[in-house]
Amino acid sequence: MKKELITELFEKFEAACNNVEGLECWSARDLQSTLGYKDWRNFSNIIKKASIAAETSGENVSDHFVGVNKMVELGSGSSREIQDVLLTRYACYLIAQNGDASKPKVAFAQTYFAVQTRKQELIEARLLEIARVNAREKLSKSEKKLSGIIYERGVDNRSFALIRSEGDKALFGGKTTQFMKRRLGVPSSRPLADFLSTLMIKAKDFATELTSHNVLDKDLTGDRSITREHVQNHLEIRNMLRKRGVVPENLPPSEDVKKVQRRLDGEEKKILKDLKKNKK
Repeated sequence: MKKELITELFEKFEAACNNVEGLECWSARDLQSTLGYKDWRNFSNIIKKASIAAETSGENVSDHFVGVNKMVELGSGSSREIQDVLLTRYACYLIAQNGDASKPKVAFAQTYFAVQTRKQELIEARLLEIARVNAREKLSKSEKKLSGIIYERGVDNRSFALIRSEGDKALFGGKTTQFMKRRLGVPSSRPLADFLSTLMIKAKDFATELTSHNVLDKDLTGDRSITREHVQNHLEIRNMLRKRGVVPENLPPSEDVKKVQRRLDGEEKKILKDLKKNKK
């Protein structure tokens, strides 16, 4: 395929992308034209095959293929309503995969949407990693804040460690911090939270913030009353999770958050380096 045609097709596919309520999508009618299909009926059959492939892959078809009607102008100056389908990038990829690969435009689309879908997956994965790192940093700040609050109310660092341990025990159904570390394969010298999922990190953070709030609001003092408050908050979070089908102690470990942070930092440096190169 000539470079000029590749450039032309790339620009066409990019220009055909629409934004509907913040979601990226393509019109099936536009895609039909771009891929070189003249008959809507034939193209509709390809859309059906693609939707079946999505369903077979375990996807919710309605998340990727949305039937709509739209008005089109006729040569006489009048207009009529026609059927259309709004497609996600993933849906477009499946349509291209079910199309006639002997057509140069379809062959290009197969590669284009495969690459772009992979890019989107990488972006989504990176955003999830950033969210987990940020959640961990937030938990550290919340624990530091609670430590400062209760230190002024007769609780030293040793007692604070015991309070946190009792909170973990309540959250994990009676399992101690050390028990959970062994279960998840966490080094004894590392915090348990570094190997928890984003959900559990946020659960611990919310319970900790509740303790900070209530210690001040209820004017609690001393180890016993503050421990009771901290445990109760973790129990409430646990009960909420259990009602939603989540058993905290049964969740698998997540990748070491420090390792994730190092990877993100490395990627950030590479991106900045590439940007500087492109400016020269």
